[in-house]
Amino acid sequence: MLVTAGAGAWVYQGLDGNINSADVDNKLGGDRPVNLSPGSKNILVVGSDSRDGDNAKYGKDLDTMQSDTLMVMHLSADREWATVVSLPRDSWVSLPACDRGNGTTSTPRHSKINAAFAIGGSSGEVSGAAACTIRTVEQSTGLRIDHFMSVDFQGFKGMVDALDGIEVCPRTAIRDDKAHLDMEAGCQTVRGEDALGYVRTRYSVGDGSDLGRIGRQQEFMGALAGKARQKLDSPTALYDFLDAATKSLTTDEALAGIKPLSGLASEIKDIPSDRLTFLTVPNYGRVADVPSDKANVVWQYPQAADLFTSLAKDREVDKKKLGADAKGPVYAASVRVQVLNGSGVAGQASKVAETLKAAGYSIAGTGNAPAPADKTAVTYPQDLARQAGVLASRLPGVAAKPDASAVAGAVTLVVGSDFSGIR
Repeated sequence: MLVTAGAGAWVYQGLDGNINSADVDNKLGGDRPVNLSPGSKNILVVGSDSRDGDNAKYGKDLDTMQSDTLMVMHLSADREWATVVSLPRDSWVSLPACDRGNGTTSTPRHSKINAAFAIGGSSGEVSGAAACTIRTVEQSTGLRIDHFMSVDFQGFKGMVDALDGIEVCPRTAIRDDKAHLDMEAGCQTVRGEDALGYVRTRYSVGDGSDLGRIGRQQEFMGALAGKARQKLDSPTALYDFLDAATKSLTTDEALAGIKPLSGLASEIKDIPSDRLTFLTVPNYGRVADVPSDKANVVWQYPQAADLFTSLAKDREVDKKKLGADAKGPVYAASVRVQVLNGSGVAGQASKVAETLKAAGYSIAGTGNAPAPADKTAVTYPQDLARQAGVLASRLPGVAAKPDASAVAGAVTLVVGSDFSGIR
């Protein structure tokens, strides 16, 4: 919608009433990442998986709000490039405490990233769901989220139909009752239910993972954006497209209107297609760290940290290099960590060790540091440089350093008084 709305959205001020707004800012609190690149923008985009209204026919097994798709769109400060990062819904991350909207607060824990939307939306309010999701993404990535958008199933179908469908080329036939999809192999144009089913299907294609679905979604979105640029030169087509989009769109209050949306669109509509990059945060199956968990993925470090640091500092990401760097991952379970407390806070080493253990790391032991430490530090014997890099990348501002006197076979984490948590 953003890459097309600026063409003439000002004509359709009546569409303003379609857009729902969510008061997110008042629910985020003050402990948020610093904006390291003024002028750039990070927009959190959620595909809503609720079962309300017209969406009820997609299943009644869910009694909470759900995020089916989760992406962060980074717009560079000079508006010369943009990167869209997909965050797999099965990503196993640390969830912060969130206001449930019913007078209770959730307990911080590790879980799937899409659980944040359900927790914050316990009372049915999108603002709460958005706030908890934003806090989770900010905590996990270190990115400052500037805006939020949520689009439900019906709006997606309407946008595709306004473009007379999108061509897709599945290599094999797809039969998926859950996604309401029955397709033959080969190139074909999909509309309505088939378009929605194509981007939602999961278990009936490939290895059945969310990662495969993300790949199809990114290809589809790229094709949709390309066709929108070409086709929406007709006022009628543009109106139909925007009408479908805005009816199922919820944004933060700053974006809730055709004028701010078209203003944002005018900033980015000239970004060349070869500099609009779609990628997925590097990850691997959590089964490598926890053999009993075959359903979730964990983000791969230090590659994930490098990706988000680049975006935070407004540096364009080389997708091919990111993919090459992600080959041969160092699993968290292979990193043995000795945790020493230099913070002056009693029990801090044990607390940090439990957090690391929940994240898949192996704990070699805990204890007190030889002396108080103002700065958190990671040291390692010469043969564990990669393992130390994995751990250090999850500690903002900490660089691993070799130490000839370090404990053999383990990376040492000294928790200083400046310790701010594990990303």
